[in-house]
Amino acid sequence: MRARHAAAYGEQGTGHQTRQGAEHDGPHLSHTYAAGMEAVVFDLDGVLVDSEQLWDEVRRSVVAEHGGRWTAEATRAQQGMSTPEWARYLVEELGARLSPEKAAEVVIERMAARYAEGPPVLPGAAGALRTVAGEYPVAIASSSPPVLIDAFLAATGAADLVPVAVSSEQVRAGKPAPDVYLEAAGRLGARPAACVAVEDSTNGLRAALAAGMTVVGVPNPHFPPDPEVLARVAVTIPDVTELPRTLRELPH
Repeated sequence: MRARHAAAYGEQGTGHQTRQGAEHDGPHLSHTYAAGMEAVVFDLDGVLVDSEQLWDEVRRSVVAEHGGRWTAEATRAQQGMSTPEWARYLVEELGARLSPEKAAEVVIERMAARYAEGPPVLPGAAGALRTVAGEYPVAIASSSPPVLIDAFLAATGAADLVPVAVSSEQVRAGKPAPDVYLEAAGRLGARPAACVAVEDSTNGLRAALAAGMTVVGVPNPHFPPDPEVLARVAVTIPDVTELPRTLRELPH
């Protein structure tokens, strides 16, 4: 069912195009951009924190400890899911002998313990966020639970810079549905079509495109996004430190 849900959003979005390839020294720009840019909405995992591998490690261990079996497609399938969605996936698809509620509790407790030692903030990410927040209203639209979003904001001193942070736990459906991006834009008082979204994963890119935002792709080197989905974004950059300059180069 999750695969069908992802596919349902695969054909939506703005239809932005980028030049081929994500390996380059700077941004690749298309010809379609946010008209009158009003806000910038960041994903968290894989864009600001190097956490995708950590999520994978923790979920794998919980599944193994509780009699389940990891599958080849499990990692990518869960990227972008909300907490209730991935918890059900661990139980119903991977066979962990826990209730979904208990699976979520165990995984989040272990992630929070890791974050207590300091979130794995990507090099230059805090500075890039601070720079962008000095020029545009910003929000976070993440599949992480609120406790981990708050841990990142506290660790980086960015809580005062980010007036809106939305977890997909707080909306109807996780990524690739556009709900979390639409909610973030709404809370900022910005039009989705006038927002720039910053994403790394296939499902995250689909969600931002489905929300009608101009999308900056920051491909995750550990879990590269689907090339066909990445080809639909407006801009691809090698890492988030390129974002401030890239935003200034977009036509407003």
